[in-house]
Amino acid sequence: MDNKSIYQSLGISPKIYDFGNEILLSLKDRFDNIDKIAEINQCKVISAMQKNKVNATHFSASTGYGYNDNGRDVLERVYADTFHCEAALVRPQITCGTHALSLALSANLLPGDELLSPVGAPYDTLEEVIGIRNSVCSLKEYGVSYRQVDLLADGSFDYENIKKAINEKTKVITIQRSKGYQTRPSFSVKQIGELIAFVKGIKPDVICMVDNCYGEFVETIEPSDVGADMTVGSLIKNPGGGLAPIGGYICGRQDLIDRCGYRLTAPGLGSEVGANLGILTSLFEGFFLAPTVVAGALKGAVFAANIYEKLGFKVVPNSTESRHDIIQAVELKSPQRLIAFCRGIQAAAPVDSYVTPEPWDMPGYDSQVIMAAGAFIQGSSIELSADGPLREPYAVYFQGGLTWYHAKLGILMSLEKLHQEGLIDLKGGNK
Repeated sequence: MDNKSIYQSLGISPKIYDFGNEILLSLKDRFDNIDKIAEINQCKVISAMQKNKVNATHFSASTGYGYNDNGRDVLERVYADTFHCEAALVRPQITCGTHALSLALSANLLPGDELLSPVGAPYDTLEEVIGIRNSVCSLKEYGVSYRQVDLLADGSFDYENIKKAINEKTKVITIQRSKGYQTRPSFSVKQIGELIAFVKGIKPDVICMVDNCYGEFVETIEPSDVGADMTVGSLIKNPGGGLAPIGGYICGRQDLIDRCGYRLTAPGLGSEVGANLGILTSLFEGFFLAPTVVAGALKGAVFAANIYEKLGFKVVPNSTESRHDIIQAVELKSPQRLIAFCRGIQAAAPVDSYVTPEPWDMPGYDSQVIMAAGAFIQGSSIELSADGPLREPYAVYFQGGLTWYHAKLGILMSLEKLHQEGLIDLKGGNK
């Protein structure tokens, strides 16, 4: 059976397959560059594992208090060495990326302090953490104030107003690397480093925290290489490699990570407690696989950008821009297209492929959201997934794919669904 036939058996018509294959022929150089980055990052991870003498005893389960959990401690040193920082907190007790960010902020902000975002509004789920939308136990409720400086019209930093916003109360500056539910560009590590240098030139003791979700291993350096005091992320995104069943991480300065440990457990206990519950093999192996998994997801994002741009849709990043996270945004301009796209991604899944995604009132969001994710790990967005809020410009955010081939199938299936419903014209000119 040839390639076209096997795709046809999965529901991809010859017309859609040929359209995608034509796009692929132009992407060889882009894919080769992605593989070069993955090779460098793979060597970084192996080096950190070898340095810390990872061995079979480090995969043993611990329960209860988790005292003297050597495997857990070695995993954290592997993360710290890979990200070139002093310490790391890598725990299954951190439930998600939002939890990791909330933990890092609440551990290092005290009543009377101020949090500043120089990159505009934060991701939706952080609005209640901060208190932008009123919520029990928000930072606002505990006396932490917040201000933000919006990006300029071209998506760049507004350095003039950032300088004006920094004051004696500014304790932490939060920088969101990825675009979230916005259609702005994601930031390169170089850009983040320039912003950190600027704010520390104004206030050297300010703490710079980077939300690194979706960005790990996309480039050969991380925010911690360019001055970030804390780098934060989720294990069911890039660094878990699709194997981590839960967890989050915070890497950075020793004193800040120590405070995060005390906030995660209790004062006086800190990172000394916290059982691994038998998942260390998955956390080590997932981190080992992560550079290759991220490379597959990046190829999928580049493929999606080139396909949908050719059809006349605005895509962020565009078809030729460099990549700084694994997310591809496509402005579909109608709720029908957004829903059809997500249903295509769901139909390509190995798990729950028969399920039909519907928009719903998802906790933490201010508008209905539709999500497609037929994943082995619930909510794992390093696996093939797509989602978006039902609001203008009806942008879909596509990410993940544990293998490039699965990402390819998902993109072709999204196109198939849109075409079947008469929502796109393969000759372009779609608006």
